[in-house]
Amino acid sequence: MSIVLRDLRAIPTRHLHRKLKGFIQNRMWAQVLVAMALGILAGIALGPTTGWVAPGTAEVLTNWLALPGQLFLALVQMIVIPLVFASIVLGMAAGGNLRNLKQIGVRAMLFFLGTTIVAVLIGMAVMMTLEPGRALDAGALVATSPAVSPDVAEAPGLGELPGVLIELVPVNPLRSGLEQNMLQVVLMALLVGVALVSMAKVRAQPLLELLASVQEVAMTVVRWAMFLVPVAVFGLLAQITTRLGLDALLGMSYYVGTVLIGLTLMLGVYLVLYRVLTGKPVGPFMREARDVQLLAFSTSSSAAVLPTTLQTAEKRLGIDPSVSQFVIPLGTTINMAGTALYQVAATLFLAQVFAIDVPLASLLLVAVLAIGASIGSPGTPGIGIAILSMLLVTIGIPPGGIALVIGVDRILDMSRTVLNVTGDLVAASVVGRPAKSPRPAEPAAPEPAATPVQA
Repeated sequence: MSIVLRDLRAIPTRHLHRKLKGFIQNRMWAQVLVAMALGILAGIALGPTTGWVAPGTAEVLTNWLALPGQLFLALVQMIVIPLVFASIVLGMAAGGNLRNLKQIGVRAMLFFLGTTIVAVLIGMAVMMTLEPGRALDAGALVATSPAVSPDVAEAPGLGELPGVLIELVPVNPLRSGLEQNMLQVVLMALLVGVALVSMAKVRAQPLLELLASVQEVAMTVVRWAMFLVPVAVFGLLAQITTRLGLDALLGMSYYVGTVLIGLTLMLGVYLVLYRVLTGKPVGPFMREARDVQLLAFSTSSSAAVLPTTLQTAEKRLGIDPSVSQFVIPLGTTINMAGTALYQVAATLFLAQVFAIDVPLASLLLVAVLAIGASIGSPGTPGIGIAILSMLLVTIGIPPGGIALVIGVDRILDMSRTVLNVTGDLVAASVVGRPAKSPRPAEPAAPEPAATPVQA
């Protein structure tokens, strides 16, 4: 059974990877960097710094410029539920039997939880050491920041925890999908995967073939959306720069640098774990992971680059498909160390900006909530901002304070996505056993149906 399911799972993965390869070959990351620079310049020209355009006219223009970016975000968010669900179920089926799934799953979950805790501690350390919020004028920044009204949720009390745990069970799967409750979606995918592995092959095969088709449809939509990435980045940054102005962006550069330091330290932790737990040098690992890291930087979505991550794990790093095809789709939702680090860092940064003292008890609460909220968040662009709103209320930060970090979130979102994808590859390398030595990136026998796509 495992051989049949593995073949079923591998064919669409290779096909989808080839569809995305054109974006790597055409250096989308370079296009994105150019788009970022042009977007900032356009925002400065349209913004209050120059005064060349009336505020009302500038708002209309930037709303139209941001349309491709909003469309890209909507397309990825629309497709992430079926993509993650199908990928997790198919990956579990490729594992072959319940014993293998249990061994791999326990190791993977311990790795994800442990590294997420380390990431949160690093985020706290860099923010409390460098204190970027102390150097900023909160009043001036709030005055130039866009008005937002994020939905905030009170942190559950001890007596409410049983109800919260029961709510993890997807009683209404359609509602879970509509609300993008990723923890419920992942739990449902795990249950379906276990059930399919326990069934006879002849009964499981039709549903697996259907899920393979769903996965390919989802990735086709993602590929269409990725054509919008350079112009999306240009429009979004132009809109944000117009609203904030150059001075506010420069004032936030210390905060951006501090978060990037934290993300870099966490990347070092991943590389140390890879070296110690696999016994392999990190240089070749980083070279083989470079393409998927650049694609993740360009899209800000670990879900969008899922096929390329799988191909990198199997063809370049030599990881057994029965391991990679379970661990990496699961990690796309569960392994959000970069997102957790960012959430803690942003929360403490805003506390410093508004001169709010954070006692030890509140600090621990923020850490626990950041870990819990990041696990199960969808691997889509901008999800960190949505989760951040819940953390702010726990330590008394005005909800409008989230507006301060929106302007620079795009750069940090791209960077933390690179960290998340790297963590997925390290996890697959650590929890599994390589079946063979790494093979060339391309399979020996080309598939007639696969045609190169130009990005």
